[in-house]
Amino acid sequence: MMWLGKNGDNDRPHSGEEGADQFETERLRMVEDQIRRRDVRDPRVLRAMETVPRHRFVLPEDVPYAYNDNPLPIGYGQTISQPYIVALMTELLKLEPGHRVLEIGTGSGYQAAVLSELAREVFTIEYLEQLGTSARRRLRSLGYDNVRVRIGDGYEGWPDAAPFDAVIVTAAPESVPQSLVDQLVDGGRMAIPVGTHFQELYCMVKEGKDITSEKVANVRFVPMVGEGND
Repeated sequence: MMWLGKNGDNDRPHSGEEGADQFETERLRMVEDQIRRRDVRDPRVLRAMETVPRHRFVLPEDVPYAYNDNPLPIGYGQTISQPYIVALMTELLKLEPGHRVLEIGTGSGYQAAVLSELAREVFTIEYLEQLGTSARRRLRSLGYDNVRVRIGDGYEGWPDAAPFDAVIVTAAPESVPQSLVDQLVDGGRMAIPVGTHFQELYCMVKEGKDITSEKVANVRFVPMVGEGND
């Protein structure tokens, strides 16, 4: 089987599973039924969703449900997002192969793995040490060598690696952290859910000192935790 690397080059499968992948049919069906039919059209995003082995990012007891159309628990009160939401938020970023991306909320590492298929570098921050440590180990073992994981407060961002071409936030703050806006390049894009009980997903574009925003969908994420939440 021919595998396509992040920039279209032939490469080994990131999953580390040489040869036939018993989950490949489920991934292809997931993309066709849950994502493409809901108008996610970017071919690179679709290819990434077809490639990343979601079953490697869920709890062992949830592997049979890894490609279902719903989020799943990953421990410590956190979840791995619904596949469609992962694809939608990724498409909003309009990533190019040379881009550098900041993710807030590593979780099990699935979103970071999808981003790594599309961008040059991914910087991801997880507040919970147990999840962050596990995700770092998992991503390394699966060959996602362009992902850097930090345990820390997502409200602070990653200033020593800024600026970023895109920022994606996978937990919901009550308002958009200014620190994350500041770490975007001019023209950079952010996908972020905002709100408490009722949340809205926004796509934001930085234009000089201003930022424009567009509401994309009503969503439900776990709250974003950190000092900025106090």
